[in-house]
Amino acid sequence: MATNSEVKVDVSVAEKLGLTKEEYTSIKKILGRNPNFTELGLFSAMWSEHCSYKNSRKLFKYFPTKGKQVVVGAGEENTGIVDIGDGMGVAFKMESHNHPSAVEPFEASATGIGGCLRDIFTMGAKPVAVLGALRFGSLDNKRVKYLFREVIRGLAHYANTAEVNAVGGETYFDDSYEGNPLVNAFVAGIVKQKDIVHGTTSGSGKTVYYIGRDTGRDGVGGASFASKEITEESSSSSSAVALGNPELGKRLREACLELIKKGVVVGMQDMGAAGLICSTCETASRGDTGIEVDVALIPQCESKMTPYEVLLSESQERMLMIIKKGKERQAIAILKKWKVPVAKVGCVTSDGMVRVKENGKIVAEVPAKALTEKAPLYDRGTREPSYLKKAQKLVREKVPQPKNCNTVLLSLLDSPTIASKEAAYRSFTFRDKDVLVGAGSDAAIIAVKGTRKALAISVDCNGRYCYLNPYQGAMLAVAEAARNVVCSGGRPLAITDGLNFGNPMKPENYWQFKKCIEGLSAACRVLETPVISGNVSFYNENPKGPIDPTPMIGMVGLIENATKYVTQDFKKENDVIVLLGNPSGSLAGSEYLRLVHKQKKGNPKIDIEFEKKVQTACLKAIQSGLVKSAHDPSEGGLAVCIAESCISNKKAMHGARIDVRVLARKGNRLDEILFGEAPSRIVVTVGSKDLARLEKIAKKYSVPCFKLGTVGGNHLVVTNKDKNVIDLSIKTLSTTWRNSIPKKAGL
Repeated sequence: MATNSEVKVDVSVAEKLGLTKEEYTSIKKILGRNPNFTELGLFSAMWSEHCSYKNSRKLFKYFPTKGKQVVVGAGEENTGIVDIGDGMGVAFKMESHNHPSAVEPFEASATGIGGCLRDIFTMGAKPVAVLGALRFGSLDNKRVKYLFREVIRGLAHYANTAEVNAVGGETYFDDSYEGNPLVNAFVAGIVKQKDIVHGTTSGSGKTVYYIGRDTGRDGVGGASFASKEITEESSSSSSAVALGNPELGKRLREACLELIKKGVVVGMQDMGAAGLICSTCETASRGDTGIEVDVALIPQCESKMTPYEVLLSESQERMLMIIKKGKERQAIAILKKWKVPVAKVGCVTSDGMVRVKENGKIVAEVPAKALTEKAPLYDRGTREPSYLKKAQKLVREKVPQPKNCNTVLLSLLDSPTIASKEAAYRSFTFRDKDVLVGAGSDAAIIAVKGTRKALAISVDCNGRYCYLNPYQGAMLAVAEAARNVVCSGGRPLAITDGLNFGNPMKPENYWQFKKCIEGLSAACRVLETPVISGNVSFYNENPKGPIDPTPMIGMVGLIENATKYVTQDFKKENDVIVLLGNPSGSLAGSEYLRLVHKQKKGNPKIDIEFEKKVQTACLKAIQSGLVKSAHDPSEGGLAVCIAESCISNKKAMHGARIDVRVLARKGNRLDEILFGEAPSRIVVTVGSKDLARLEKIAKKYSVPCFKLGTVGGNHLVVTNKDKNVIDLSIKTLSTTWRNSIPKKAGL
């Protein structure tokens, strides 16, 4: 890597580093001079889309970010925090590692978790759960099989070694992700509100410490790499992928949490994207101070590293820490106890500058806020995609109804998007008895130590819906995440988002992005779930085109009484099966339409006010102790939902007998009732004596309530007008559902 004296900086150099001519001019104006090469590199990283959100930040104004439950809001710190009572808070965040995962899936997925974990414990929160929100192409593709296996292996390796509970998530398979997988990690942690730590310098004169792993060249340029499209050349650029050390990550976590508990820390910041320069300029900017570091004091594991490389390295398991005056010896003793390397590298100043030295000589000097608050923000052009009107036009009459519904149901259960992910998740190890429910139900459920409470956590998004109607699709994603939390007995509190889109410079992509932001915001307002944190990942496309717009939603809810949580599996013979909400689904954007009829069409929609009524009615019924199981029909529709409730608990599977005649409405088709997809409906079971009470609650909230049948037997039997339209043994259902991923992915 070249040094300052070796490179004559001009606009061509700036453009090679990802800056525009206009941005280069702006940098010169801010500095009042021409930047040297190292300084230009700092702007290149911090003004990249990955760090500055320059193409998205203006749209964040749509987000509802306030609420009585919000303790730390969106954009204030490394992550947001919401109040869960008893002086406790839950910190949670979603991060993407998409581009690196296309190149080095094992290392990238592992470090994706590692970085998200550091954002959580940097705030003083102890991580309690990790979930993955993953998207891949078709498992018929050899490369996709490899990516899927390696991503799962990387996630499990880091989580297991770091001893953090990986409790599932969700995985979709669709051709739009074939050249560009999505690997989003979600982490939640619990913190006592009095122990919350902020990523700030908090006044000048304090000592700055570097703690953790030695700095190497791995990941140099990672932020810029994540801010452009994947090409054949970049897809082999493994130098842009950082490498993780989960064992050190575990010790670093425990050391940081002890430092915070002992009250010796003023501020702390993870060295994530853009490494040391990001952590220094962000802490100084938040604290309205300056900061000075000497790169010669930074522990390095490679020889002859330039200041540019040291500042922009994305080596993992590293933190920047500002210690209270007089507490330095105590802090160092704690770090040594946990065998975490530590080095004094600089100090907090009062002049607002990020000053970088090498052996005492200044090599870069830039205003901290120039790298953060003065990053350019853009309004990009928008244009409705040319495909949209044609794609939304679905002629139902031209879609033939299936001759054999048994075959359709088995095909859906065999679809990798719907099939059980047990084969993938079995590599995750639960080390904590506080995991009440892991992968395999609507939401993960984690007990909150020292209280009677639990957290319900879900991650959701159907990119196909967003492709067909970005505004409604984003609303549907928020609604499903909240519905999954409700099905577990949780009251939705707030969301984090992982916004995955194509190149924002293309008007059609940016139109999708804007509409998804608007839809997400509208749903959050109605459901009273503010946005407290998030991540934007643009440039998710390859020579074949962009991914389907995919705004991942991570939702956390609160279960006041942890003994009253609910899972999706049927519990007892003769329990009554009831559908709350919409009687029928729609073919629009359904997995059935894609799989059986090879169509990606329709215009999926949601009435978000009605959705809230359905969720409220279901939650009240659960809190009243009536509901034994709850599951929302999502991909695959009602038939898949009931089949999953029959077989999801392998140790106690139950058959069911239902009659869908009660759901028939004028114009409804049988395939819409069985395999159509629609929001605002939940399948629950109650004891026969409790049906009247459930109906009373549903009526109170103006929610339709349909008795479908009963639990029992060893078959799933579905009748319509006294004719069996589905009759399959639960053994056949289970085998099909559980064997699909192992067979197709080679697990």
